[in-house]
Amino acid sequence: MTSHSRPPTRAGGKQASMAKREGEGFGLIGELSAEFAGTMILLLFGIAVVAQVVAGGALTKPAGGLGGHDSIAWAWGLGVTLGVYLAARLSGAHLNPAVTLTLAVFKGFSWKKVVPYWIAQTLGAFVAALLVRWNYTEVLARADPGHTIKTQFVFSTLPGNGNPASGVHEWGAFRDQIIGTAILLILILAITDVLNNPPRANMGPFIIGLVVVAIGMAFGTDAGYAINPARDFGPRLASYITGYKTAWRDQWGNLYFWVPIAGPLIGGIVGGIFYKLFVGVFLPEAEEQPPGRAPIPDEA
Repeated sequence: MTSHSRPPTRAGGKQASMAKREGEGFGLIGELSAEFAGTMILLLFGIAVVAQVVAGGALTKPAGGLGGHDSIAWAWGLGVTLGVYLAARLSGAHLNPAVTLTLAVFKGFSWKKVVPYWIAQTLGAFVAALLVRWNYTEVLARADPGHTIKTQFVFSTLPGNGNPASGVHEWGAFRDQIIGTAILLILILAITDVLNNPPRANMGPFIIGLVVVAIGMAFGTDAGYAINPARDFGPRLASYITGYKTAWRDQWGNLYFWVPIAGPLIGGIVGGIFYKLFVGVFLPEAEEQPPGRAPIPDEA
């Protein structure tokens, strides 16, 4: 979810070994490994906090004793921050197919890498979900012995967070996912654009994490703010193969898994268009930097 650069290494025989240690000698394999690991870390925190709040909280007296919506929003945001710090050096830490697609459309990211990145991200999310499912085996079984819709949204999103009282169906959730992901990409593009006013001192991942917290606090009702196809599909598949037989459908019985895939991919493009039209085209070239402003970081 952030851009990355590598500092120059010393000349001589030491340069090749340092480059390999930094992952430069491993090419796409190193990038995919970083995307897998970063997405896994993101999902480990994100899914586990929902399991703790929903399943663990259902067993406390009174119920809800292990946190609520705010703890979920903060843990997801911190998971993004930590996943980005882990992966940014090697891959740019997209951790999200919608980010990868948007960067390919608007920022010159190689189209040949798009599908491999998507696969690595989804596998990272899948493995994280399996780990959380295993770790919370006893709690999930006590809270929801039938592995029903009650705890299904520990792993994947549902319209209205599975609450029929919300009145949200798949098309309302689809709208929500487009809007939420557009906001995410507008701000990621702004935060990582060296011609804008990007955060210094390697604070970009932290600020992006705050963006996710804010989206969760403001846009979490209609569809659980998946805003990331890998985040939803990988855990949805993991839950299905471990006992949640209704994982592909929502509380209304409608086929739902496509919503948090298609919505974010479209939303990312919408966000990219918005940023380019309303901000990007008006930014000065690097050599035209206004006097008295913080220097623009060099691009590698």
